[in-house]
Amino acid sequence: MSFDTEQHDLHTRWMKEAIAEARRAEALGEVPIGAVIVKDGQMIGRGHNLRETAHDSTAHAEMIAIREASERLGAWRLLDCTLYVTLEPCPMCAGAIVQSRVPVVVYGAPDPKAGCAGTLMNLLQEPRFNHRTEIVSGILQEECGELLSGFFRQLRQKRKNADN
Repeated sequence: MSFDTEQHDLHTRWMKEAIAEARRAEALGEVPIGAVIVKDGQMIGRGHNLRETAHDSTAHAEMIAIREASERLGAWRLLDCTLYVTLEPCPMCAGAIVQSRVPVVVYGAPDPKAGCAGTLMNLLQEPRFNHRTEIVSGILQEECGELLSGFFRQLRQKRKNADN
């Protein structure tokens, strides 16, 4: 597959929007993960991690963005959409992506602990499912990864300072 500069620029543009969502999560003390859903060049859904704030284990960035996009479209099928997320989707989010028929997922950083878009397993392209999703990975990977590693570095430092 040849490198498409225009497509890469488009992915970079929307990943920056997902990063902005991740920063909203971070401002709340949440793990900084953000997601946006785009259809026909328009953002139709956005979300950031709200698990701690909402006391809800399902309040992942992707889940919130999927709900918002579905509401906006008035449909559960998110056909002709692209989901951008700063961290590789977990099993729950990968399942929701498949169920909502999102055709393309673009993510920034891989998730070695829960990644289900190719790292631990690939639920998005599981041939036994009736829908498969194209995956684009590594868009602004360094920036997305640093958001997470910086957050956890600060968290460890706060805990260390509290223990002293």
